[in-house]
Amino acid sequence: MRTTNHDRVRNASRRGFTLIETAVASVIVGTGVLGMVAAQQAWHRQNAWAERAAIGARLGNEIREMTFDLLRHDPVTAAGTWGPEANEVDLMDYDDLDDFDGVLGNGVVFSHATGNGPVNALRRVIPGMDGWSQEVRVRNIDPANVNLDVADGASDLMRVEVLVFWQGPMDPEPMPITRVDWIAPN
Repeated sequence: MRTTNHDRVRNASRRGFTLIETAVASVIVGTGVLGMVAAQQAWHRQNAWAERAAIGARLGNEIREMTFDLLRHDPVTAAGTWGPEANEVDLMDYDDLDDFDGVLGNGVVFSHATGNGPVNALRRVIPGMDGWSQEVRVRNIDPANVNLDVADGASDLMRVEVLVFWQGPMDPEPMPITRVDWIAPN
């Protein structure tokens, strides 16, 4: 029996995929690749956030360790002077907790942008911390209600609060990362 040219063409066209089958396969594979890329991107964002949160907690706790053994008030002037005394001009001079509330009582900021921070527990600037800052505030609190602030020097209890901020190169302003606070007892 002889095969005709028409039979050969019909058999040859059955060897590959049709255009529709190829298009469907391309859509399925493309969707899978896009899903993997999106998952990887989400993982990178989450990892970046976790890294910033860990650094923020570390920077807050550095201040806590620095102030752990400090007296509440200056040994010479006692509670008569709130904030740094006249001869205490920088961090190395601070010898009591109320010094960390700053000259105006608004706290002190240790920042890479100003060149004085962020600082570690040894009061040294931590290198390579571009965009990071620590804001320290000290408040007197009511012994009967620790959630209530009272006038400076009016109580024996103090709350020390450290706010840690990070500002990325493209961020218009710093964003708060963490807050570490504690009560310094008598």
